[in-house]
Amino acid sequence: MTTSTRRARERAQRHQLIITAARELAETEGWEAVTTRRLAERVEYSQPVLYSHFGGKEGIVRAVALEGFTELAVTLRRAGEAVPARGPAPVTRALRAVGGAYRDFAERHPALYQAMFVMPTDLVFAHEETPPPLRDCFDAFTAVFAPADPRRAALAEAAWASLHGLTVLAANGRMPVAYQAERIDLLVTRLTAGA
Repeated sequence: MTTSTRRARERAQRHQLIITAARELAETEGWEAVTTRRLAERVEYSQPVLYSHFGGKEGIVRAVALEGFTELAVTLRRAGEAVPARGPAPVTRALRAVGGAYRDFAERHPALYQAMFVMPTDLVFAHEETPPPLRDCFDAFTAVFAPADPRRAALAEAAWASLHGLTVLAANGRMPVAYQAERIDLLVTRLTAGA
């Protein structure tokens, strides 16, 4: 192994260690507790090392968010693919599975979800500069709808945006969480009517 290969591997490991520490700290104490000083102490590297990897807290949040989108895309794709294409209402069943997986992901990882959707980052959706993990999430929603449906992309956008709205409102206590499954069922039923 060359010196440059070893250094690159060590840098990648350090990078991941910082991301993991930020996620753990955010999940246990909230994003307010995630500072470069606290992270530097936790990972036992100096603050300049953290800055060399991420440039500051926004860069750390961005890296955490990208990791979250990667995980969410896998979760959504698995949920959609687990539904047999045969049988009654395959689109409805697939969207219900994807919607439930989305809700469960957000509930299990509230700080990660905040990094992905609430905290300020430079991540953009529906743009030529959209990073692959975000595109993969959208593709998981799009895959639910029939390829021949001309409204496929619009339906995927509406499904994701609606699920996101329901998720954030419930997480912030603006709507009772107890009825979340019913809301998602209503959304799925409306979006897949006639599918």
